[in-house]
Amino acid sequence: MIQPQLTPQSDVDFVYDTPGSVSGQDAAGLPARVAIFADGDAAREQMAEDLAGAGFRTVNGGTLGDLLDGPITLLGDVVMVDCPVCDGSQLAALARLDMRVARAGAKLIAVTSLDALEDVFAALDQSDPQILVQPSRAERIVAIGRVLADMGSARVREMRDEDRLALLHLSRQVEAIAHRLEGLSDKNSSAARYDASGATPVASVSAIAGPTKVLAPVKSSDAGWALPDAAMVRRIIAARQSRARYFEGELFADPAWDMLLDLTAAHAEDRRVCITSLCIAAAVPATTALRWVSQMVKTGIFERVADPADRRRAFISLSTSSRDAMARYFAEVEAPMAKAA
Repeated sequence: MIQPQLTPQSDVDFVYDTPGSVSGQDAAGLPARVAIFADGDAAREQMAEDLAGAGFRTVNGGTLGDLLDGPITLLGDVVMVDCPVCDGSQLAALARLDMRVARAGAKLIAVTSLDALEDVFAALDQSDPQILVQPSRAERIVAIGRVLADMGSARVREMRDEDRLALLHLSRQVEAIAHRLEGLSDKNSSAARYDASGATPVASVSAIAGPTKVLAPVKSSDAGWALPDAAMVRRIIAARQSRARYFEGELFADPAWDMLLDLTAAHAEDRRVCITSLCIAAAVPATTALRWVSQMVKTGIFERVADPADRRRAFISLSTSSRDAMARYFAEVEAPMAKAA
């Protein structure tokens, strides 16, 4: 990845509203402010129109290229950047924006495509961004409200793990409502550019994710518990996926468990898992899967691992405690299954 050439600058070139302006309104009761960056004028105008209609104030930040030229001056609590396709210079711009947002304590929302997800995910490693993959217009608005709510909650008290999971479940319900409302009001609002669901058939994992990377052989958890055979875990995954042939797939949606199973099998196979492949394994829209990944990294269930050979890539793996937990789980469930057989 092309690295941005940064010159020493103070934080005065990165200006935000007062810290109280994070609950949909600022301390003076005005709507929250969102800075928008996108390469296309039409994209910026559409995003600004949608957000203004939802009650937010917007600031036109310009193009991604503007993020590399001169100081970054943003007025807002949230920064939204549209980057469906990224080349080297755009990734450098994202890396710089990621660094500045993290230093300022703001929130970043990145709108991208499944094809660009790997590069965008690797470039944004400091600001804890929310990444939207092929979102609908309604999903973009929902995302703004979500990050503002998160920021407001964080100032009242630190979120517990159960709070994070409850918020994820609530977010899925809100998204489902947003999809239905958008389908009723404007069926063609974003079909030309983005697929509304963001979902991708499981069969396309190898085509999209590319080759996996090989790890040093480790067949057991660090506590000495043996991990299950990868072939057995893959059979469980296949059995879970086959239910969608007979019932509505959302009825069994359990992205956390599906990702745990996929990472367990990958670890047993001595393979690393890229973020695109893991999102597909979750069997939910990619944006939803990314939020689960983010929260599970925060709670220590997953770990984000940079690729030392290619800084444009990052992988997700089970943490040491999660590997031990999965090994214990399979040791416990395999015993009664063996007796029954």
